[in-house]
Amino acid sequence: MLFPDAEQPLKAWVDEVKQAAWSQPADVKAKYRNASILKNKRVVFNIKGNDYRIVVSVAYRFGAVYIKFIGTHKQYDAIDAETVELE
Repeated sequence: MLFPDAEQPLKAWVDEVKQAAWSQPADVKAKYRNASILKNKRVVFNIKGNDYRIVVSVAYRFGAVYIKFIGTHKQYDAIDAETVELE
């Protein structure tokens, strides 16, 4: 894992997202007040006290979440969260 100190917070986030039933951005905000809702059905989540960021694309209709970026806050500042794709 690239960020060993983020492993447990990331696993906890994945477990929560697997249980989620989001049908609209407001559902995300109801659970994660600090999440940032972007254009293009993108959402940014803070992980481990905002040390890390996850950018996802949410297919609300299908209940699917696609990870587009995981990185440090500094790495996040260097990307465009609305267009980034996981390489």
